[in-house]
Amino acid sequence: MTTVKTPEEIAVMREGGQMLATVLELMKRECKPGRTPQDLSAMARTEIARLGGTPTCLGYHGFPDVICISVNNQVQHSIPNSIPFENGDIVNFDFVVTYKGLVTDAGVTICVGGKPSADDTRLLKGTEQALHDGMAVVRAGCHVGDISAAIERTLRKYKLGIVHELVGHGVGKDMHEEPEIPNYGRAGTGPILKSGQTIAIEPITTLGSPEIYEARDGWTLLTVDGTRSAQFEHTVVVTSTGCEILTQL
Repeated sequence: MTTVKTPEEIAVMREGGQMLATVLELMKRECKPGRTPQDLSAMARTEIARLGGTPTCLGYHGFPDVICISVNNQVQHSIPNSIPFENGDIVNFDFVVTYKGLVTDAGVTICVGGKPSADDTRLLKGTEQALHDGMAVVRAGCHVGDISAAIERTLRKYKLGIVHELVGHGVGKDMHEEPEIPNYGRAGTGPILKSGQTIAIEPITTLGSPEIYEARDGWTLLTVDGTRSAQFEHTVVVTSTGCEILTQL
């Protein structure tokens, strides 16, 4: 089980989360046609250094970059490449920050140019709504399954594929702590959360089949059927009455 954090540790995670949110806002603002994932990665590297944080992904199990930038049918863990963004591309930024030894994790997905198709709108809206619906049930005494069931209910409503292999998780002392938080499940099951626990909730979805495979680079995950994917993620701290989002401005 992920450790209960002290008020002092939560304060540090709150600071790190603000740094992370600042970088994600920069990514959203600067992701334009003609730029490349590598361009955005360089911006993220510079900005987090300016803010005083460390990019946790760099070197994590050998990952070669500071941020995961996944485009269209890339699902997660994508290494930034040199292929320029085009209008209408669906782009996910998944970023992790370490500050004073504590880790926060968040992600956001956008449409380049800001004019998504009807299906892409359903993908983005449904995935983000599922994140908020999952966070809405978090409070001390809730089960992990309560979060999972709330997320699944929303994703089913939007008719989105639910990637089973990738799940939310505890976070704080490490990037990945217990408990795992699947994006599907049954209310009233699983570990019970306590005040002061910090968790990352992250619906990961597709427009078609949820089946995925790993690219030859050993990192990038893609949809088997070529359909587009999205992810939205926040790190939150569990409280007696709900949760506080640590990774938003």
